[in-house]
Amino acid sequence: MHVQEWLDTVPAVAIYALVAGVIGLESLGIPLPGEIVLVSAALLSSQQGDVNPIILGACASAGAVVGDSIGYAIGRKGGRPLLAWLGNKFPRHFGEAHVATAERSFEKWGMWAVFFGRFVALLRIFAGPLAGVLHMPYWKFLIANFLGGVIWAGGTTAVIYYIGVVAEDWLKRFSYYGLAAAVLIGLASMLIVRRKAKKAAAEAQPVPAAE
Repeated sequence: MHVQEWLDTVPAVAIYALVAGVIGLESLGIPLPGEIVLVSAALLSSQQGDVNPIILGACASAGAVVGDSIGYAIGRKGGRPLLAWLGNKFPRHFGEAHVATAERSFEKWGMWAVFFGRFVALLRIFAGPLAGVLHMPYWKFLIANFLGGVIWAGGTTAVIYYIGVVAEDWLKRFSYYGLAAAVLIGLASMLIVRRKAKKAAAEAQPVPAAE
């Protein structure tokens, strides 16, 4: 079942909790499709009045900030052995090459890597744990984590919500235009067919013999 179809069957409160939970776990360091779930839920909120986009954005932001903070604490306590363990468990996401790429980003950009990492799938998983492993000062991490989480989650929700509203309105109008065009094409086709039939019938009539 598609994510969007499944979300249609879930109560609004459960959707808020689901979005916050999935994004929180992803931010903590577990590779989950947080962005896909958020986009699907935001699109659903544009089509159903039960799901409030403001509450949805707030829940997504809270999940992002809290999840990253827990990931930071785990990374600070676990250190590099934690990264090695994650590499064994999730080699596609925490392989040596991915860890090295993320670490270079942190060394180059510092707290900005946490902020902009929220908008990149790979860094979004790494940001919290790696910031803790590298012992980034928590106040720097918290500022970047909060701003990145709120802007990413709230911004994604707002953009997808308004795109969904505009798209739905456009599709409704398109359906009316499509119906009108289909009727016109049908009428035109019918007239052309009738005209050709009359012409063929006239040509098929026998020519009267000359006296």
